[in-house]
Amino acid sequence: MTTAMHPQASGPAQRSYGNWTKPKTAGLLGLSALGTAILFVGAGFSVIVTMASNILNGVITAVIFGIFLLTVAAKNKHGQSLLQRATTRVGWMFTKARGAHIYRSGPLGRAEWGTAQLPGLAAGSRLTEWRDSYNRPFALVQVPSTSDYTVVIGTEPDGAALVDREQIDVWVAEWGAWLASLGDEPGIEAVSVTIETAPDSGTRLRREVTSRIDPTAPAFARELLHSLVDKYPAGSATIKAFVAITFNAAARTGGRKRTADEMGRELASRLPGITQSLSATGAGATRPIDAQELCEVIRIAYDPAAARLIDEANAAGEPPELYWPEVGPTAHQAGWDTYRHDSALSVTWMMSSAPRGNVPSSVLSRLLAPHRDVARKRVTLLYRPIDAAKAAALVEADVRAASFNLNSSNKPTARNMTAARAAAATAAEEASGAGLVNFGMLVTATVTDASQEADAKAAIDNLSATARIRLRVVHGSQDSAFAAALPLGLVLPKHLQVPAELREQL
Repeated sequence: MTTAMHPQASGPAQRSYGNWTKPKTAGLLGLSALGTAILFVGAGFSVIVTMASNILNGVITAVIFGIFLLTVAAKNKHGQSLLQRATTRVGWMFTKARGAHIYRSGPLGRAEWGTAQLPGLAAGSRLTEWRDSYNRPFALVQVPSTSDYTVVIGTEPDGAALVDREQIDVWVAEWGAWLASLGDEPGIEAVSVTIETAPDSGTRLRREVTSRIDPTAPAFARELLHSLVDKYPAGSATIKAFVAITFNAAARTGGRKRTADEMGRELASRLPGITQSLSATGAGATRPIDAQELCEVIRIAYDPAAARLIDEANAAGEPPELYWPEVGPTAHQAGWDTYRHDSALSVTWMMSSAPRGNVPSSVLSRLLAPHRDVARKRVTLLYRPIDAAKAAALVEADVRAASFNLNSSNKPTARNMTAARAAAATAAEEASGAGLVNFGMLVTATVTDASQEADAKAAIDNLSATARIRLRVVHGSQDSAFAAALPLGLVLPKHLQVPAELREQL
């Protein structure tokens, strides 16, 4: 998905947002550029076979190319072709045959050194801690396989309750400006925003209340406070927000890759400016996450049962000493559409289609809010900023492709006409200074009892409808999608065996 984010807010008081488009290539008969090429190659090869042998062989050749073209052209409501679904199923069969969907760690596991290291895409990651120019500690996650470094920023969003509409519009405009500025930041590869809702253990509330109770207060008042502490956490939830910013070791394409020490020193000087600009977007108080806190977040994600123990240890002033090789699950088993890990079961969805038309700024409010049928819910927005040099060429290519698809038929469809208008509007906004950003979304629902899986799936389906977003369950790679939804800064296109550009054509 690609959207143009303009750094300034203008228009009526009740504003709506939209004009996001999915890049398409020019093609005939509704086909992509690859499908059109297969069509011409098949037609030409069939003619050559007919001339070289006989018409029967030519017809057979044409039928073979036609069947292959049908697997590329036939797509479901999520935009997946028959060929994509078939290759995903075959890949899953090979994964099960190798036993790669099962993971065991610890002293009796398969992981080296008897540790509980992270599985899958994050298996080779490393964690170090540095201090920025404000002397704040921050964790730096390194993924050597992709030469990426990620810093995680913890935020305290202000929320839209009892906030004027004008202030909300300013926050949205500042968020658009912040995303647009990422394209000018050297070395930034991707940004992810994770909103996590989880049950409140009540430990922090108990610590806050008990520390403020006056021993000379009336007995009734003390009993009332203790009663509130015991009953309030039931059914309540905590909301946490993280922003993970991923930098590439090479500041520019083809440049020298910097070491972890060089990246740590450089990010130490850049991080204060990034957090300060992020505060103006409604993120509230922003601060970098240190190594200990990041270890706790990842450990709880894989083993939700450890949340209460970690909260109680922190409340007692004795935070647990967690190390990066010990924050992974002791066991997991990835299924076709589920992911079993330690004390919980999770299902992850991916966004297949952004909302059609214009939407208000509160379109995601219900999807982000806690839900009684989902124990832990994680909504992650994935952004990949595009630098100004590539953005201009990309929007012009979209305009040419939309114009070709519109004019290739005597009776253009309404969808083609809408796509042409959207491409022209995006090009005009980019020319006036707007930034271009590729974006996606992952939604993870975690339950502690497998019998609650159906309720959690139904809840996410209903919430996605209210957000006007089309979600589909990630098939065959639930463990990878779960890791990508965590604030680790994993860039999924870099981990694909088939390039993302070719996958989009299929």
